[in-house]
Amino acid sequence: MQPPEAPMNEKGRAAGGVVESAAQRKRRAKRILAVFHEGYAGADCELLHEDPLQLLVATILSAQSTDQRVNRVTPGLFRKYRTAGDYAAADPARFEEEIRSTGFFRQKTKSILGAARLLVDEFGGKVPDRMEDLIRLPGVARKTANVILGTWFGKNDGVVVDTHVGRLSHRLNLTWRSKNEKDAVGIEKDLMEILPREEWTFFGHAMILHGRRICQARKPACGECLVASLCPSAGAFS
Repeated sequence: MQPPEAPMNEKGRAAGGVVESAAQRKRRAKRILAVFHEGYAGADCELLHEDPLQLLVATILSAQSTDQRVNRVTPGLFRKYRTAGDYAAADPARFEEEIRSTGFFRQKTKSILGAARLLVDEFGGKVPDRMEDLIRLPGVARKTANVILGTWFGKNDGVVVDTHVGRLSHRLNLTWRSKNEKDAVGIEKDLMEILPREEWTFFGHAMILHGRRICQARKPACGECLVASLCPSAGAFS
């Protein structure tokens, strides 16, 4: 791949030291997307769930934890708590012990039980399918809402930006934010500008898989990377 032309991008700077126009970055993003469709066909959320309530609970539990750890906890949890009313009526101290291994169990207990009470009080015990309603729930910001909307309801209302997606967006130079910025909402906005809307959910899931399997934080396996030829961090433009 040849180095991009010299003009600065439309944001007035080049993240990661690579100079690309907005149009160039958009074209490269689509090429990365095409490779992901080949390498991660059918990429989906790896949290075990059978309904949107289970997905909501599992996604809140996954904060600062791993999907594998959460998936060890939730089968027993889901057998015991089957409805939003069950969670709303749960004993907080007991619930804390039940989810302790996922970390930050006190805050997660407050979020899950608080979200359940709001679901019971205002949404008939059902998980809503609108962003503006979901982000009213304790413990739910755009990332969690995007997981639920995209994974369960099939709505492309945004791109999931977790630590993996944020890190890879910088490495792949798909965001106009500097590499030190942890602005998940800003990174999401940048990705939404360069990706087709119908691909937002898939792209988030594929990026997460790529971050876990190949482009890990401490030691990215560039030699095994499907998109190394499109990645500035792997020397694509050097």
